[in-house]
Amino acid sequence: MTKKRKHQEDFQKVKLKVGKKKPKLENATDTTFKTKAIQIPEQLKEDGVLPTQNRKLNIKDLLSQMHHYSPGVKHNALLGLKDLLSQYPFVIDAHLSNIISEVAAVFTDKDSGVRGAAVHLLQFLASKIRAEQIAPFFPLVSAHLSSAMTHISEGIQEDSLKVLDVLLEAYPALLTDRSSILLKNFVELISHQQLSKRLKNREKLSWMLSVNPNRRVTSQQWRLNVLTRLKKFLQAVVDGSSETEDEGLQEQKDSPHSARNPICISWKVHANNQQHIQLFENGGLRPKINSSFRLRSLASVMDSAEKGLSSAENLKGFIEIIIPLLIECWIEASPAQSAPILGNLLESESQQLMQQVLSIIHLLWKLTKRHDETYKMELWLRMNYLVDFKHHFMRHFPYSLQETVKHKKKDSCKGNKYCMTSSNSVDHLLLNLTLCDIMVSLASTSTLQMDSGWLDMIRKFVTDTLQDGSKLNSKQVNRLLGVTWRLMQIQQNKVATEPLIKAVYTLYQQRNLLFPVRTLLLKFFSRVYLKEDLRTQRIRSRSKVLSRWLAGLPQQLALLGLRNPELSNQLIDIIHSAASRSNKELLQSLQATAARIYDPLDGTLVLLPAEAQRRLVQLVYFLPCLPASLLAGLSRCCIMGRMSSELAATLIGILHMRSSFAGWKCQVQDNSVNDVDYFSFLFSTLIGFSREELTSLQGIRGKPHISQTQLSPVRLYLTDLDQFLHHWAVTEMICHSLSTIPSQSQCFDILQTGICKYLVGLVVIPDSTAGSVLCAINKLLDQACILSENLHKFLASCCYSLLYFLLTLDKEDAEHVQKRDMLWGSCISALALLPRLLRLMLQSLQVSRICREELPVVAQLLRLLMQHGQLRSHMITNEFLVQQIIKDIMTLKSDEVQEQWLTDLHYCFNIYLASHPQGPGPINTVY
Repeated sequence: MTKKRKHQEDFQKVKLKVGKKKPKLENATDTTFKTKAIQIPEQLKEDGVLPTQNRKLNIKDLLSQMHHYSPGVKHNALLGLKDLLSQYPFVIDAHLSNIISEVAAVFTDKDSGVRGAAVHLLQFLASKIRAEQIAPFFPLVSAHLSSAMTHISEGIQEDSLKVLDVLLEAYPALLTDRSSILLKNFVELISHQQLSKRLKNREKLSWMLSVNPNRRVTSQQWRLNVLTRLKKFLQAVVDGSSETEDEGLQEQKDSPHSARNPICISWKVHANNQQHIQLFENGGLRPKINSSFRLRSLASVMDSAEKGLSSAENLKGFIEIIIPLLIECWIEASPAQSAPILGNLLESESQQLMQQVLSIIHLLWKLTKRHDETYKMELWLRMNYLVDFKHHFMRHFPYSLQETVKHKKKDSCKGNKYCMTSSNSVDHLLLNLTLCDIMVSLASTSTLQMDSGWLDMIRKFVTDTLQDGSKLNSKQVNRLLGVTWRLMQIQQNKVATEPLIKAVYTLYQQRNLLFPVRTLLLKFFSRVYLKEDLRTQRIRSRSKVLSRWLAGLPQQLALLGLRNPELSNQLIDIIHSAASRSNKELLQSLQATAARIYDPLDGTLVLLPAEAQRRLVQLVYFLPCLPASLLAGLSRCCIMGRMSSELAATLIGILHMRSSFAGWKCQVQDNSVNDVDYFSFLFSTLIGFSREELTSLQGIRGKPHISQTQLSPVRLYLTDLDQFLHHWAVTEMICHSLSTIPSQSQCFDILQTGICKYLVGLVVIPDSTAGSVLCAINKLLDQACILSENLHKFLASCCYSLLYFLLTLDKEDAEHVQKRDMLWGSCISALALLPRLLRLMLQSLQVSRICREELPVVAQLLRLLMQHGQLRSHMITNEFLVQQIIKDIMTLKSDEVQEQWLTDLHYCFNIYLASHPQGPGPINTVY
């Protein structure tokens, strides 16, 4: 009992009373705490340096989220980056290194959504970042791309091709610099290595196509996707090469700067040592240096792995790997491996795969031609692959396309599963042409007998395609003409080449051909003609088809007009090339069509741009004959202003060189330019207006088009400034041509006869015509020339009319003010050279017949004539006549106060004439 009680005392229950608080335990923990607000103003303040997107995240926040474990966070970060960079593009330059490294790192992310967002962001960045900006970081991008292409995950491999598409589109040159690594990655995407069982040492590795059943697409479709990218990559390698290949025809996208541009030389500037002319061989493309030494290229210093396909050794190695794989792909897609197919028809997917196979081989063939030892490379290719190509490629040649169509119940082709239809995504003709291009590159003249079988197949296919008349695009025609050119080089006899040229001419004769197609055909024919012209210098055996094509070019040029200036330029270049080589057929056709080409109203010459006009003017030199009708048209072309004055001067110079007055030591072509016709051309061009136009001007009266005075029977028609300047520039060239004629007196008589016949008696004459006539008289006049009385009176009337027009010209009339120096100079020169002309003009100043408003003009004219140094002696000779005119003026002004102009006239007379000892004395009695 006692022990029990003691035990109960140790654990005695505490009795709590109602309303009392529970006593605290001895080991109770104090849980009370106090809190205070912490103020952090710097963290709450918005960052004023880095911009943010709609979620208030800046570039650093978004880049840090790229390392998050959650795919959703990384996906949102990529979307936020695109949103931020699109709003603030300047952020890209400031954080380019971090952006590139973080985006490239997610190429191998496990989540497909993240990879897709990375591809979209990369595509956006590619449009904002230049190649030189991303170049320092491109090795990192290329490393991540290689990692993605060789990743174990099929989804990452598939998305790596999308990344490759973006980089090939934006930075092809940077991507092709790492070709040695990427080409191996392409091979590993569709194949795997295995040891060769044939070799006992088991050192050489061979590759075979791989099949992965885990992919979302079929093996054939996967290989098609990979080969499509490989073809784009190789195309970038080919385009990035600095050398140019010698194919049958160049692609249409060739740079315009690759053309041979002529050097424009100004002989006047060159004669004054102000222009240096440097001449090169090879058409001026580059200087040719004769040296036995050869500079080593920078690529030879690099390691063979760094040179990529620019090394012949690396190229051979890659060809040895990829060609067997491509042949295996071809075998799988070929008609022999397909379920019952009629003949050599192909399904669309198989045709696409075969097209990529041939395109890759064709690009590899292009690369082989860019090495030094091209012949050895072609021999190596023929020895290793010709047998396989003949067996597999040419077995079912040519190939055509079939398409499986699901017909409706009411379809007429209900029981037919396969139906030939057209498809926009595939091109069976291009497949056949690519195959032809590959095969003909393996043939040569020395192997013609061995290859005659399959070469005949290709020749028949090419001929039938050209003669088919179907619509061909420029890519097909370019490849087709390239094969045709190669066939013509392999077998150069006329029996083999004439049918091919005839087939191309059949295609050329079709109407409504596309401009790129027409251009390719013109280039082909031009190249064939130049090649034939070189070959037939000793043996004249020209192609009849080619001669017919050349003969039709001038007529095509005349019919084309302004519809296609680029095509017209190409025709002109070919015509010029053939004309300079004295091609008989072309020159005859050009002579027959010259009237239409050089028609002043709607001819090709006046319709085309200036550069084409220059080439057409040069063609005039090659015309066999220049009849009067053609010269009349050329004269109208010169004076109508539809070609520049410089070009008109060039035309006048060419005609002068064709005339009998050019001073040739050898005999010129008989009857090329008749002397009478040549003078008619010069006179018509000098006048600047036709007879019909001069007749129509006679009915014009009054201002602002007519300037007239009561003292001259000639009224001036005021031409526009542009027309006047053009006519004056042409006049200077005409005067130069007239001055080079040996017999100046006879030339002056001809000019005098023309003026008296066509101009004397006219009431209204254009101011440019009057000035041009005076300019020509000044140029040709010498002591042996005798002027008729009618010409003297006509020139005196023209002089006074021109001088009156210049003195009454309003200073604010900017258009006509620019004529002043030219017209004034021609009038003064004529008056100085012909004293009788000055006397006749002074005799015509009968002031009694004019109104008083014209008196100040006459007084000003007399004052200027007396002040002019060249005319002073002549004015002294006519002092009495001048004195009489001044007396008549004083008589009319006697009842009025003397004005300033009259005072100036008296002063000039007393200074220049009255004070002269030979004169009759001063006229102080007049005052």
